[in-house]
Amino acid sequence: MQTAIGYIRVSTDGQVTDGVSLDAQRERITAWCMANGYALGEVFVDAGLSGGRSDNRPGLQSALDAVCKVRGVLVVYSLSRLARSTKDTINIGERLEKSNADLVSLSERIDTTSAAGKMMFRMLAVLAEFERDQISERTTTAMRFKAAQGQRVGKVPFGFDLGQDGVSLVPNSAELEAIGLIHQLREKRYSLRDIAAELNSRNIPTKEGKPWTHSTIQRIISRAV
Repeated sequence: MQTAIGYIRVSTDGQVTDGVSLDAQRERITAWCMANGYALGEVFVDAGLSGGRSDNRPGLQSALDAVCKVRGVLVVYSLSRLARSTKDTINIGERLEKSNADLVSLSERIDTTSAAGKMMFRMLAVLAEFERDQISERTTTAMRFKAAQGQRVGKVPFGFDLGQDGVSLVPNSAELEAIGLIHQLREKRYSLRDIAAELNSRNIPTKEGKPWTHSTIQRIISRAV
């Protein structure tokens, strides 16, 4: 009887967003092995870890080592539990292939013991990354629109305060005056460290009330550019 190795994962809020707990994933993997005549060797777990990278998940690395050693089948609930990027997914697939091991993803019904399964595995990995890129693109567009409307995007920038509605940005005259001074000093060829020292000597506060540093000055100048 061929050996199967299971791998299950949830991120910090994975059980809430996915509705697929570690126990539910384990049950699905166990049921598949029983129905298909595989001996389930061990189920490796990564709990509370993001799938953004595969090399920082000890459970996954142990699962890959184990399945490659026995030349068995790595069974996962879905590709999203395995990896989040096409690069990681393909690398995992290639590692399994070199060791004569296979991959089964239950949600997508992928089984790389067949040529069709291998092709589908690669296609779905590319499509999954394409969908994530689209979400990122839409998020970036929305943030740019908010910024163009004078609304807050992330931290309140130096030179503005948050309006009473909790969204709009209201100019801060004292901070805008400080920004003007920064640019004047820069035009006079002051170094970033010299500008920071000048603002500190004048007791001009930063947004957080901390001393000025060259990196803080650089961010303000870069934002204006």
